[in-house]
Amino acid sequence: MNDKIRQKLKTLTTRPGVYVMRNAAGEIIYIGKAKNLKNRVSQYFRNSPKPSKVQAMVDNVDDFDYFIAVSELDALGLESNLIHKHQPFYNILLKDGKAFPYIKIDMKDDFPRLEIVRKVKKNDGAKYFGPYIAGIDPQAILNTISFAYKIRTCKGKIDPNKPAKRECLNYSLGLCLAPCTNRVTKEEYAAEIKKVVRFLSGNDDEIEKILLEKMNIASNLQNFERAIELREALKMVAKLKQRVVANLPKNIDKDVFAYSTDGLSGVVTVMVVRGGKILGIVNFAQSDAELEEKDTLFNFIAQYYQNCLVPNEIIVSHEIDEKLLGEYLSKSANIISNPHGVNLTLLKMAKENATEYLNKHIERDKLEYNNTLGAVKKLQESLGLKTTPRRMECYDISHISGTNKVASMVVFKDGKPERKDYRKFKIKYVKGNNDFDSLKEALTRRLKRYVEQNGESFSEKPDLLVIDGGKGQLSSCYEILKSFNLENDIQMISLAKRIEEVFVPHSHTPVILKTASAELKLLQRIRDEAHRFAITFHRQLRTKTQTTTDLDEIPGLGEVKKNALLSAFETSENIKKASVEELCLVKGIHPALAQKIYDYFHEKGEN
Repeated sequence: MNDKIRQKLKTLTTRPGVYVMRNAAGEIIYIGKAKNLKNRVSQYFRNSPKPSKVQAMVDNVDDFDYFIAVSELDALGLESNLIHKHQPFYNILLKDGKAFPYIKIDMKDDFPRLEIVRKVKKNDGAKYFGPYIAGIDPQAILNTISFAYKIRTCKGKIDPNKPAKRECLNYSLGLCLAPCTNRVTKEEYAAEIKKVVRFLSGNDDEIEKILLEKMNIASNLQNFERAIELREALKMVAKLKQRVVANLPKNIDKDVFAYSTDGLSGVVTVMVVRGGKILGIVNFAQSDAELEEKDTLFNFIAQYYQNCLVPNEIIVSHEIDEKLLGEYLSKSANIISNPHGVNLTLLKMAKENATEYLNKHIERDKLEYNNTLGAVKKLQESLGLKTTPRRMECYDISHISGTNKVASMVVFKDGKPERKDYRKFKIKYVKGNNDFDSLKEALTRRLKRYVEQNGESFSEKPDLLVIDGGKGQLSSCYEILKSFNLENDIQMISLAKRIEEVFVPHSHTPVILKTASAELKLLQRIRDEAHRFAITFHRQLRTKTQTTTDLDEIPGLGEVKKNALLSAFETSENIKKASVEELCLVKGIHPALAQKIYDYFHEKGEN
């Protein structure tokens, strides 16, 4: 503990709030909440035994900040927002991409349809069934329902006052009641929806009987294709029935959370129980730096329900603050930390899964760490970088003889590709075949956007810029960094392809990393990804340019019709191969225009 931290601890308040731990580079590495800031933050710096993961975090702390909150509940909300924004390494991170699928029925609609969604809108009047987290495909469930119950699948709004002219094929196949043509009343359709709800709520017997009866009819009529489809639907129902838990009421939904840790690594296992069935079990590896296991589990559950509906009961392996969690979730779920009977059985199953996952996958997790964030830290050590390059950006140029010049920007975070942050540049100002100047233009435009904070995609500061090339490319790009006064804030290196030399500013001697080292492989991955991304963009641009140029020369062919052709045939080469009759199938292309397009390509080919 340094003097700076020691002095801050003396002035800490006893009020609730959020604390932010930073390393020597000023990076946020952990965010936590506290009912009493002074007591909680002081605990981290006492000379007392701590879990290995907590001690690892504390060893990296150089400073901390804190924010006072009105209550512990407000502190929890602020903590959640800050974690989502900064994504510290030692915090639980459940990103939006981890949201699981639900089956939704909009009960406010007179003639509702079923759809698969990943975002749940609370209090919207719809019924949600799920989440389906492992082993059960919600689309297979929808297919099974469509064979048994005559529910519409079309997306349009049904207006009884404006009926459709005719029914779709599903009506003829006996798969829909055709509310679009007023073939069914709202009451009759609602009765069919009730059957679907009963099935999704856990009643399998009715649908099984319907499917079996339909399969036998199809088989007797020698409609073997339909009989096979119905047989597969019956298998889906049988798979669901295998997940039934004995003595478990169907009208109570449960989520079971079990946390297991070896002091350094940890895992939270989530078991989802709906309608008396176990819909799935999923494991989440964790490295949360909370002092107590119960707080780690609490933090996980709080984040988990940002994307999932809260069930009737939540069964947990540790005693957590039930009152605070209930207030945060805005729902009075029954939280059970000392279960009995069937709930105890479920918790034991979840604990066994957590322990098994921790034992079997810990080596795999270590290997992934060594190849990602571990490689990032090794790179810092090997190159003597001032800070850990958590966000790395690499650029590459692609063109053919100076035409259709493009640049790519790929981003790796903690050693992994962050594809949503990838960006493409069309080179606007460089003439001819000049990779040096093209790279300088792309880098200048990117840094300018960062300095001006122009656009969310460019607002985040890179920790390390990786330039594909040798000492010359590095020197040229470093001058751009200096022109924005960013040479002290952003680090830069270059990687030369010939013998994979790494150049750093202010040194004429390259660094030679070990051939099989994780840090060299990391640099090669980001460089190769930048190269791939640039080539892909260049090809797309070149194809579009060639196609657009050809079509622009055809009289009477406007933008709408040109786009329709491109949508139908994708390339000018495919348009060239098309017959007049095939061209006429495209919306807006009449026979005279189709003949003109055909003649243009074939006369051009003859010349």
